[in-house]
Amino acid sequence: MRNVIKLVLLGLIAVTLPLSAARIKDVADIEGVRSNQLIGYGLVVGLPGTGEQSPFTEQSFRTMLASFGINLPAGARTQIKNVAAVAIHAELPAFAKPGQTIDITVSSVGSAKSLRGGTLLQTFLTGLDGNVYAVAQGSLIVSGLGAEGLDGSRILVNTPTVGRIPNGAVVEREVESPFAKGDFITFNLKRPDFTTAKRLAEAINGFMGPETAHSLDASSVQVRAPRDVSQRVSYLSVLENLTFQPADQSAKIIINSRTGTIVIGKDVRLFPAAVSHGGLTVSIEENPIVVQPNPLAGGDTAIIEDSIINVNPENSRMFKFDPGVTLDELVRTVNAVGAAPGDLMAILEALKEAGAIHGELVVI
Repeated sequence: MRNVIKLVLLGLIAVTLPLSAARIKDVADIEGVRSNQLIGYGLVVGLPGTGEQSPFTEQSFRTMLASFGINLPAGARTQIKNVAAVAIHAELPAFAKPGQTIDITVSSVGSAKSLRGGTLLQTFLTGLDGNVYAVAQGSLIVSGLGAEGLDGSRILVNTPTVGRIPNGAVVEREVESPFAKGDFITFNLKRPDFTTAKRLAEAINGFMGPETAHSLDASSVQVRAPRDVSQRVSYLSVLENLTFQPADQSAKIIINSRTGTIVIGKDVRLFPAAVSHGGLTVSIEENPIVVQPNPLAGGDTAIIEDSIINVNPENSRMFKFDPGVTLDELVRTVNAVGAAPGDLMAILEALKEAGAIHGELVVI
């Protein structure tokens, strides 16, 4: 098997591929090799009066003191404006080992005004199974800034109630991975596509030999692999750098109605259609008139509203799309007409309703 791997490595170096090809590692993930989310609840102390006096913060503070053997009287009211209750979350990477460190994000869960200058006390980070996988502690880095005046005026820059601690948590438990188990490894495509899955399997079989890989569905390709862990790592390093030609994505037009952003895919085509788009510009001008009564009439001054409404019809020009119009021709035609993003949205929606667009129109 070692000789096979050496031959594969030498062969991989000698392979020349087109510029449009993609590496397997860029379009697919390995099944079982994934990160895991961790979460915890703790206290940030040392705040310059920007903490909170909420009931759950006070309860957490009392519990912390009790763990150090300090018991406060039942009716005592603590002043803890330099303390804030926070939630901590982190991503535990695949194959992370005990003793390694990971970054954490700390967010206020109460009414604290800012976490700037605070220090997170020791906090357990747990996974979905309830087990502790890391322990977090350290000084926060907060990019946000907030200031408030006595008159109630306030300025807020970024978000001062969220901070990060680089390498702020130490991994205490390793997550078991199925990577080294079984006789196969599975590649899961990031964008499921039957053609891409077929081409990926064909690329591996063409390089490693027939019957090495086969497609399970539009998303997964199963590949035979050695059982020895060291050989499997070397074997996978070869496969993930193997390149092939993924399938073109389906023709789509993406419209963001909130920002006016329009993205048109290169494979979008138009069937024969004629479009006329125009509108009316309506302006309303208010000219209030003050009417004064005669000096001896005994009347009151009155204000008479005088509204002037102008309607200006815009020039509506009709333009025609020939069969198979490409993206470049569509953009050129719309720019020649002078349509704004809002007008272009209306045109594209009307063309879709008329069945003149070869592709999918997605509004987000």
